[in-house]
Amino acid sequence: MAHQTSRREFLKTNGTLGLSAVLGTVAFSGSAGAAPRKKVRLGIIGIGGRGNGLLGNLLGMKDDVEIGAVCDIFPARAQGARQRVIGAGMPAPEVYSGDENVWKKLVDRDDLDAVIITTYWEWHTPMAVYAMKAGKYAGVEVPAAYTLDECWELVRTYEETGVPCMMLENWSFRSDNLAVLNMIRLGLLGQIMHCHCAHSHDCIDHWFFDRQTGRDRWPAKYLVKHNRDQYPTHQLGPVISWMDINCGDYFDYVTATATDAVGINEYFATKFGPDHPNAKRKFAQGDIVTTTVRTKKGKSIIINYDMQLPRPYDNRWLIQGTRGLYNEQRDAVYIKGKSPEYHKWEPFGPYHGKYRHAWTREPALGGHGGTDVRELRLFVDAVKNRTQTPIDVYDSVIMCVHGPLSEASIAQGGAPVKVPDFTSGRWKTNKPRFALDKMA
Repeated sequence: MAHQTSRREFLKTNGTLGLSAVLGTVAFSGSAGAAPRKKVRLGIIGIGGRGNGLLGNLLGMKDDVEIGAVCDIFPARAQGARQRVIGAGMPAPEVYSGDENVWKKLVDRDDLDAVIITTYWEWHTPMAVYAMKAGKYAGVEVPAAYTLDECWELVRTYEETGVPCMMLENWSFRSDNLAVLNMIRLGLLGQIMHCHCAHSHDCIDHWFFDRQTGRDRWPAKYLVKHNRDQYPTHQLGPVISWMDINCGDYFDYVTATATDAVGINEYFATKFGPDHPNAKRKFAQGDIVTTTVRTKKGKSIIINYDMQLPRPYDNRWLIQGTRGLYNEQRDAVYIKGKSPEYHKWEPFGPYHGKYRHAWTREPALGGHGGTDVRELRLFVDAVKNRTQTPIDVYDSVIMCVHGPLSEASIAQGGAPVKVPDFTSGRWKTNKPRFALDKMA
């Protein structure tokens, strides 16, 4: 078969990696000295909207990527992906479809280096765990884990196998967010003390429910059963690096509160009439969830979930230090002693240009302002060189964990809930490694 080693060979080659993970080694060094792969062979599980989007980006990396296999429970989707690969001039991938467990056959192939997972949420952790145990890098869409147990399962599997797992959180790779990261590392904002972030995106009429019929789409069930931050990672994508979470600081505890659930019923009553079942249906999910995080070093983060009321899209990032702050909504900064007018905002644009990160100095290609191509390129490079992924498993789970912890806090009337230490104390000595730039 192709160049990929078997799982047994991989684990033999990487026999010390589980120990290095426990000791906090930041570089994935299990194949040190091995020649980089000429091309990375990928399998893709889930060919819905997001899967097709990422497939399109990967087809633009023909010099470095081959799509060896595609999988979707719906045969037409899987066959459509196969035709797209052929149409891009690549060899035809193997197709897996028609059964909800057929994806295991894809992961069990000996000729794949990595698996991209873009399925329904409940499959993210099981598929990533299975891939790691099979010796294959796992690139998993957001959220990588929905429950606290799943967070631990990802961490323990990585520490047992040494195989990297990267959540594909694209907002970590935005040009503006990376420029802010450079500014922070250069000390322009002083000592960072506080952050606000949000996922504010009205998704009722297209993501949770069908716009034309009002029928449930697959995420709707979570609104019925849970009251929590349902989509926890886009908010925190840039924040964990801005605040050195996992590498100098760590979440201590969270408190959360939710409004009543009103907006979904009102939407259905207005659009489909008061007799529509969803106009009277009881939803557990409050319209707005506000989570507060206190870190081990005494800093605070406010995280908003806001996906059910009418509004334009917004992330509402604000990062504040002892010498100044950045505000994404205003597209502005204020830096004491540098901003030309006392206590007045100045445009962020010139700072964005001056502190532009090395990853973003080429023209943006692909979806979401180039972030999708950027994260996939860095993931592929890690697989090719057998190095650690830019977002590792610890970063992945710390971006997910306030989802289940916010639910626990809300259920307890806003009581503080301790955040488990997935790093086993290594956050105290780990050095920042994400998006290191010579400028900073």
